[in-house]
Amino acid sequence: QVQLVESGGGSVQTGGSLRLSCAASTYTYNVRYLGWFRQAPGKEREGVAAIDAGGVSTIYADSVKGRFTISLDNAKNTLYLQMNSLKLEDTAMYYCAAVKGFVSALLRRPAAVDYWGQGTQVTVSS
Repeated sequence: QVQLVESGGGSVQTGGSLRLSCAASTYTYNVRYLGWFRQAPGKEREGVAAIDAGGVSTIYADSVKGRFTISLDNAKNTLYLQMNSLKLEDTAMYYCAAVKGFVSALLRRPAAVDYWGQGTQVTVSS
Protein backbone atom coordinates (compact mmCIF):
# COMPACT_ATOMS: atom_id res chain seq x y z
CA GLN A 1 0.00 0.00 0.00
CA VAL A 2 1.33 3.43 -0.97
CA GLN A 3 0.02 6.46 0.88
CA LEU A 4 0.25 9.80 -0.89
CA VAL A 5 -0.14 13.14 0.86
CA GLU A 6 -0.42 16.33 -1.16
CA SER A 7 0.34 19.85 0.01
CA GLY A 8 0.94 23.26 -1.47
CA GLY A 9 -2.47 24.15 -2.82
CA GLY A 10 -4.04 27.52 -2.24
CA SER A 11 -5.47 30.62 -3.82
CA VAL A 12 -3.57 32.67 -6.36
CA GLN A 13 -4.33 35.31 -8.95
CA THR A 14 -4.09 34.68 -12.66
CA GLY A 15 -0.51 34.65 -13.82
CA GLY A 16 0.73 33.52 -10.43
CA SER A 17 2.57 30.38 -9.41
CA LEU A 18 2.16 27.52 -6.98
CA ARG A 19 4.18 24.40 -6.25
CA LEU A 20 2.39 21.25 -5.22
CA SER A 21 4.14 18.50 -3.32
CA CYS A 22 3.19 14.86 -2.86
CA ALA A 23 4.97 12.86 -0.19
CA ALA A 24 4.85 9.07 -0.30
CA SER A 25 4.68 7.56 3.16
CA THR A 26 6.14 4.25 2.14
CA TYR A 27 8.86 3.12 -0.22
CA THR A 28 7.45 3.16 -3.72
CA TYR A 29 9.59 0.37 -5.19
CA ASN A 30 6.63 -1.16 -7.04
CA VAL A 31 5.49 2.11 -8.62
CA ARG A 32 6.28 2.70 -12.29
CA TYR A 33 4.67 6.10 -12.79
CA LEU A 34 3.69 9.05 -10.64
CA GLY A 35 1.46 11.84 -11.76
CA TRP A 36 -0.95 14.65 -11.13
CA PHE A 37 -4.60 14.68 -12.03
CA ARG A 38 -7.18 17.38 -11.41
CA GLN A 39 -10.92 17.61 -11.16
CA ALA A 40 -13.02 20.74 -11.38
CA PRO A 41 -16.61 20.80 -10.11
CA GLY A 42 -18.94 19.12 -12.56
CA LYS A 43 -16.09 17.84 -14.71
CA GLU A 44 -14.32 14.53 -15.06
CA ARG A 45 -10.94 13.91 -13.54
CA GLU A 46 -8.20 14.64 -16.05
CA GLY A 47 -4.51 13.96 -16.20
CA VAL A 48 -2.17 16.92 -15.93
CA ALA A 49 1.34 15.48 -15.93
CA ALA A 50 3.15 12.24 -15.23
CA ILE A 51 6.70 11.04 -14.74
CA ASP A 52 8.34 7.63 -14.66
CA ALA A 53 9.68 6.33 -11.35
CA GLY A 54 13.23 7.05 -12.46
CA GLY A 55 12.35 10.69 -12.92
CA VAL A 56 13.48 10.71 -16.54
CA SER A 57 10.46 10.72 -18.85
CA THR A 58 7.63 13.20 -18.49
CA ILE A 59 4.33 13.80 -20.24
CA TYR A 60 1.97 16.73 -20.02
CA ALA A 61 -1.55 17.56 -20.99
CA ASP A 62 -1.64 20.05 -23.87
CA SER A 63 -3.43 22.54 -21.66
CA VAL A 64 -0.46 22.86 -19.28
CA LYS A 65 2.55 22.37 -21.55
CA GLY A 66 5.08 25.13 -21.11
CA ARG A 67 3.49 26.26 -17.86
CA PHE A 68 3.68 23.25 -15.52
CA THR A 69 6.70 21.16 -14.63
CA ILE A 70 6.58 17.78 -12.93
CA SER A 71 9.61 16.51 -11.04
CA LEU A 72 10.55 13.73 -8.67
CA ASP A 73 12.97 13.58 -5.76
CA ASN A 74 13.45 9.89 -5.08
CA ALA A 75 15.70 10.56 -2.11
CA LYS A 76 12.76 12.25 -0.41
CA ASN A 77 10.04 10.10 -1.97
CA THR A 78 8.39 13.33 -3.05
CA LEU A 79 6.70 14.35 -6.27
CA TYR A 80 6.33 18.00 -7.27
CA LEU A 81 4.26 20.04 -9.68
CA GLN A 82 5.50 23.54 -10.36
CA MET A 83 2.64 25.57 -11.81
CA ASN A 84 3.40 28.89 -13.46
CA SER A 85 1.28 31.37 -15.42
CA LEU A 86 -1.84 30.01 -13.78
CA LYS A 87 -5.16 30.54 -15.51
CA LEU A 88 -8.72 30.60 -14.26
CA GLU A 89 -9.30 27.23 -15.89
CA ASP A 90 -6.57 25.66 -13.75
CA THR A 91 -8.89 25.91 -10.76
CA ALA A 92 -9.53 22.38 -9.51
CA MET A 93 -8.77 19.81 -6.87
CA TYR A 94 -5.37 18.36 -7.67
CA TYR A 95 -4.62 14.73 -6.90
CA CYS A 96 -1.34 12.90 -6.71
CA ALA A 97 -1.39 9.48 -8.31
CA ALA A 98 0.78 6.37 -8.45
CA VAL A 99 0.62 3.53 -10.96
CA LYS A 100 2.21 0.09 -10.60
CA GLY A 101 1.95 -1.33 -14.10
CA PHE A 102 2.76 -0.24 -17.62
CA VAL A 103 0.01 2.07 -18.82
CA SER A 104 -0.24 3.82 -22.14
CA ALA A 105 -1.97 7.17 -22.43
CA LEU A 106 -1.99 7.44 -18.64
CA LEU A 107 -3.24 11.01 -18.57
CA ARG A 108 -6.44 9.89 -20.30
CA ARG A 109 -6.91 6.89 -18.02
CA PRO A 110 -7.49 7.86 -14.39
CA ALA A 111 -9.08 4.43 -13.89
CA ALA A 112 -5.61 2.91 -14.31
CA VAL A 113 -4.30 4.67 -11.20
CA ASP A 114 -3.60 2.33 -8.28
CA TYR A 115 -3.12 4.89 -5.51
CA TRP A 116 -4.56 8.35 -4.97
CA GLY A 117 -3.80 11.14 -2.56
CA GLN A 118 -6.57 13.01 -0.79
CA GLY A 119 -6.25 16.06 -3.02
CA THR A 120 -5.27 19.68 -2.58
CA GLN A 121 -7.36 22.60 -3.81
CA VAL A 122 -5.99 25.12 -6.27
CA THR A 123 -8.07 28.23 -6.86
CA VAL A 124 -7.12 30.82 -9.45
CA SER A 125 -8.94 34.13 -9.45
CA SER A 126 -8.77 37.27 -11.55
